[in-house]
Amino acid sequence: MHLLNPSPIDATAVLAWYDRHARALPWRVAPADRALGIRPDPYRVWLSEVMLQQTTVAAVRSYFVRFTSLWPTVLDLASAPLDSVLKEWAGLGYYARARNLHACAQAVVSQHGGVFPATSLGLQTLPGIGAYTSAAIAAICFDEPVAVLDGNLDRVLARYCALEVPVREAKEELRAALQASVPARAGDFAQAMMDLGATICAPRAALCMLCPIQPGCIGTKTGEPTLYPVKPVKAERPIRKGHAYVMLDSDGDVYLQSRPAKGLLGGMTEVPGSDWAAELPAAAYPVAGNWRHRGQVVHIFTHFRLELEVWSATVMPDQLDAGWWAAPAALKGEALPTLYRKVLAAVGLE
Repeated sequence: MHLLNPSPIDATAVLAWYDRHARALPWRVAPADRALGIRPDPYRVWLSEVMLQQTTVAAVRSYFVRFTSLWPTVLDLASAPLDSVLKEWAGLGYYARARNLHACAQAVVSQHGGVFPATSLGLQTLPGIGAYTSAAIAAICFDEPVAVLDGNLDRVLARYCALEVPVREAKEELRAALQASVPARAGDFAQAMMDLGATICAPRAALCMLCPIQPGCIGTKTGEPTLYPVKPVKAERPIRKGHAYVMLDSDGDVYLQSRPAKGLLGGMTEVPGSDWAAELPAAAYPVAGNWRHRGQVVHIFTHFRLELEVWSATVMPDQLDAGWWAAPAALKGEALPTLYRKVLAAVGLE
């Protein structure tokens, strides 16, 4: 047993704090409106939760507003071309989420008549919805009394319990501790705890005097709450190396192609390149041309660091037929992930 604090969280105090200080978010129903019987839209909650994975609220706001203006309902999203969804997603990262988002919308329409299942177990039958996202939707939209444990909550609970091991070693204990505190207003409680982690019990600062759960928090009593959660020992991130080849025609248009549907950055747009390997392979240009080395681009993925040598050349368009040519002014509308926008910037195109 790793937890030092068996006492449940004071849900009444948390909800009273939330009623006064809830963040205004474009996908959220405010607590005052919720009290009047206005229910959250599962489509908007689901979309926000998928977008927020590995990303900040500040980064997601504009994407969410744009998505919901283009596709106001799950039926609209399900009928949208996947390529359009990928283009709008470009820049949010973790692109498998966008493919799963589209597949999930289609499953909700084809298998559930456009209505999201109302339980966490039912939601987990949909593509791309795991334990956390299903719990968040079920609690927020349907008040299912289920613990919603995200990265912010990991930190809050680790401090509340003065957890002496990394969170991943006590995840189920933390979930059980949170589950014991879930009140009837499960959705507002889940969002209140998220807000606590985002605004009061933040990564580098703990505003304990403003926190509604401070009286029961062991981390506060230690005098050093920001020492928690204990950081796990990080494995060294491996390095992969490769080449990226930017080809232009005589008008300055850029040659682009689609990555394979499966795998890293699947289905997104790229410029041609080499395989990525531990040792830099020899440059093998796709076609003959006046190739120039334009520098190196570094991009950090979750599990490795990528170093790409960037090359550019002016080539004859009829040498290539697998992709398409895009004018520089049209590049913003392409489904280019951040990595390839960096590559294009290296040759002055972004």
